[in-house]
Amino acid sequence: MNTPARLGAFGAGLAVIFTAALGLGRAVGPQPAPAATHAQHSSTAERPADQQLLPAGLQVSQDGYRLLPLTGELPTGDPQPFRFRIVDPDGKAVTAYTTSHDKDLHLIVLRRDLSGFQHVHPSLAADGTWSLPLAVTAPGQYRVFADFQPAGRSDGLTLGTDIPAPGDYQPRPLPPAATTTAVDGYTVTLAGTLQPGTSSQLTLSVSKDGKPVTDLQPYLGAYGHLVALREGDLAYLHVHPDGTPGDGRTAAGPGITFHADVPSAGGYRLYLDFQHAGKVRTAEFTAIAGSPASAPTPTASATSAPSPSSTGHVSDGHTHD
Repeated sequence: MNTPARLGAFGAGLAVIFTAALGLGRAVGPQPAPAATHAQHSSTAERPADQQLLPAGLQVSQDGYRLLPLTGELPTGDPQPFRFRIVDPDGKAVTAYTTSHDKDLHLIVLRRDLSGFQHVHPSLAADGTWSLPLAVTAPGQYRVFADFQPAGRSDGLTLGTDIPAPGDYQPRPLPPAATTTAVDGYTVTLAGTLQPGTSSQLTLSVSKDGKPVTDLQPYLGAYGHLVALREGDLAYLHVHPDGTPGDGRTAAGPGITFHADVPSAGGYRLYLDFQHAGKVRTAEFTAIAGSPASAPTPTASATSAPSPSSTGHVSDGHTHD
């Protein structure tokens, strides 16, 4: 058989095989798609727990609610009005809130290197605009957190956004971890360690002139208010006080106990607000969760806070309202 004849016979054979396969496929019917692997599931109920919920404060919007700044910059001199709104899933300004820790909304402001902490409480206008006079101590990129609970919602939200303070930004390194710090003549001691992936008990004890302070005054519905932020992304962590003033079991110092939920190893900055003799003060600590080897190495963009004094605390000019 010559070459053209051989090619023709080979082609005819292929046609027969293809026709037979097609007929068999039609007889059997379409084959089902392969079962989806775990990576193909879209249901959040089937995702690992650590992928379902981000730590608070990392998003400008959640569940349809959005933090909408109306002021684009922060001043480093005299305070200027800072204005913002919380808008609901329909795009309307939220005007009704559930009071939490004596306030309808808590505003946390600090620079991205974790310095310049402020915990303030703006005023709400009838149209849903929050406002307050605000200034920061140094140029840089600042993170603004709004901690609130809309009326009718079963739980609260913490939304965050960045607002710049124009000028020459000089980042400060994160102070080293310490268990004692000082502010305005008070000494605050930290007992307890942060354990990643579980609730950690922390007790902060206040003393003055070497004597325990046993007459702390309530502030925001407790003898202390603790904010914890993760170095790098500034995740805003949920910290809950143990007991309330007047409950018959919670002493007015010297110790204030909190339960902190820490999602990962690494460096954290803790800010304790406490009130004594009619004034609110803030004690600051650096704490490390997990082993030092597992903590991230600070970078120029993620380092934080001013150089510490011998006690590990620096006064940044943080304010309260």
